[in-house]
Amino acid sequence: MRSCLLVLAIVISFAARAAAPPQLLLDVARFRNQDAAVKGAIIELYATVPGQSLTYKRRAPKVFQAAASVTLEIIREDGSAAFQETITLKPPVLSDTSISLKNPVSFQKRILLPDGKYTLRGQVRDQYRKGQNNVVEQPLVVNSEAKGLTLSDVVVLARPASKSPEQSNFARGGFSLTRAPGGLYGRGADRAYFYAELYNVKPEQTVQLRYRLRQDAATKDALTTTATVRGLAGQGTPITGALDLSKLPAGDYTLTVEVRDAKNKVLSSQNARLYRNVTEYAPAGVVAN
Repeated sequence: MRSCLLVLAIVISFAARAAAPPQLLLDVARFRNQDAAVKGAIIELYATVPGQSLTYKRRAPKVFQAAASVTLEIIREDGSAAFQETITLKPPVLSDTSISLKNPVSFQKRILLPDGKYTLRGQVRDQYRKGQNNVVEQPLVVNSEAKGLTLSDVVVLARPASKSPEQSNFARGGFSLTRAPGGLYGRGADRAYFYAELYNVKPEQTVQLRYRLRQDAATKDALTTTATVRGLAGQGTPITGALDLSKLPAGDYTLTVEVRDAKNKVLSSQNARLYRNVTEYAPAGVVAN
């Protein structure tokens, strides 16, 4: 009887997994356009499809492949499309689908968007599982008119931002950036890295920064550290940082990056979400298409 129940539980588990739609993670970052004559902001859309949520189809002996079709749309308030693109993502080929780790696959799009209120809509479709799709939506507000010291959005990274002359969608401010999709830091990822840009800083001006990490529902910060940055002429000033997560429990966290003056007054701040999972393995970077 017990063995029958075990078999039934396994069958139900596989059936539930097969019925679940593919997952789609959307990360959005807004940066100031370096061309001051053009109003609006540079929007970086980073879409990730976890490989675990896709169907792997046998394409040849010991060759299994998954594929997902992802459509990204940015919708204006009047319902018209400001941006739309569809791309096919294919995770690395597997020789054995019984292994538990299936790499995620990501792509990034960088576009110029005028100031305004929008809705970001992403749709993912499993190409090897008929009728399986998933739609994700989130609001998107673009406002590039802020004066004074201003921070861009904070991008959380799987690896340290590294100096690079590379010109690509995955490079910014002279740094190569490897995103942490969905802000996930899994088993073995004991340090969180991040990148942001500071605007309207005078050349050679030194600015005080404070980084705070707080777990959801907590009343005190789990980590706090300070740093300084010196303004660059004619461009946004890059901010890079790292936080040690090794002694923190699993859970959801908010990372806050603050810009403060000499009297310790907060001039500008931005938040980013982190999720620490000490049991699930998370690759340090994903396959970038």
